[in-house]
Amino acid sequence: MHVATPPAPRPPSTAHLALPFFDDAHRALAEGLVPWAAAQQVDETDDRAACRDWVQRLGAGGWLRYCVPAAHGGALPALDSRALVLLRETLAYHSPLADFAFAMQGLGSGAITLAGSPAQQAHYLQGVARGELIAAFALSEPEAGSDVGAMKTIAESAYPSGGSGQKDSYSLTGTKTWISNGGIADFYCVFAKTDPAGGTRGISAFIVDANTPGLDTSRHIHVMAPHPLATLQFDQCAVPATVLLGEENGGFKLAMRTLDIFRASVAAAALGMARRALAEAVHHARQRRMFGQTLADFQLTQAKIGEMAALVDSAALLTYRAAWLRDTGQARVTAEAAMAKMTATENAQRVIDMALQLHGGRGVEVGSKVESLYRDIRSLRIYEGATEVQQLIIGKAVLQE
Repeated sequence: MHVATPPAPRPPSTAHLALPFFDDAHRALAEGLVPWAAAQQVDETDDRAACRDWVQRLGAGGWLRYCVPAAHGGALPALDSRALVLLRETLAYHSPLADFAFAMQGLGSGAITLAGSPAQQAHYLQGVARGELIAAFALSEPEAGSDVGAMKTIAESAYPSGGSGQKDSYSLTGTKTWISNGGIADFYCVFAKTDPAGGTRGISAFIVDANTPGLDTSRHIHVMAPHPLATLQFDQCAVPATVLLGEENGGFKLAMRTLDIFRASVAAAALGMARRALAEAVHHARQRRMFGQTLADFQLTQAKIGEMAALVDSAALLTYRAAWLRDTGQARVTAEAAMAKMTATENAQRVIDMALQLHGGRGVEVGSKVESLYRDIRSLRIYEGATEVQQLIIGKAVLQE
């Protein structure tokens, strides 16, 4: 049974935020969030109910305001990657499901922030910031995960009978899967082909409300770490032309721009989990007695903890660099974000595995923190671009230099 997250062995330090990547506002943000996150007690037995609970709490606490710009109820003039990184790292340290709830609010509404019309932004973003509307990002399909151009969901346009020449509606047909917040979201940013022969250049984006006729969100996907995921089925799902996001056939670029903002924050979530695993390992090593001394007294233990600490810090530096580069506008950050995402998720897997090993039999006991972290981290190496995809992005960028 997935139980409520137990308290951390000790409050996490924010000393690492003295790095020059951050300013005083970022440090104040983290220092305010740490005690708030530590004080939350959420029953996570039911992932859907718990995710709704986290969204409401994050909204009431004002933390979701960092998912949208100030013009629509946000905390800052524009989306700030470093703020997103600090929020996700801290939340993931305490509860990966809390991080998930926060991240999906940002990712699910990110395309509206970037390309939504004033009417679309006014209608959706304030509700996202207050935790009153749950957002979702619907890109992946059964045969089109990393290969976005292979998507088969079609959006057929229709014209009014008056002959104005302007499209007045679209009809969506197809399947989306592995959709985070599927089944609990109030609206979905959906990507579909308006030009079936156009590959990635024929994709458009739409805002589809959950109660739209022709949309079925009931197929829940059960995964190893409880998260609300679902398969969406569109069966001649009719939407007005006013829900088109940005330009027709501009959906692929919009999806990539949205993912670029949040990819570094995926690295931050992995970093938060790795920091928690390291803290659990240190706490356990200091308390566990064997052969007349503590586990921490053994040189082999010290060596493992030293390796874990180095893996955490190397991931942190790449993650913070990617966020800093995007915020300061010094370079395009696609490759840097890919480096951060790849390194942080792979390093976190290693750190959590070593932490579990140090716990011995207690590490595999259901309900222990390292056991749940072991399940939670695995999906981060896949979603929003698997490690292998990040390798291709980095390699291509290096070869083009």
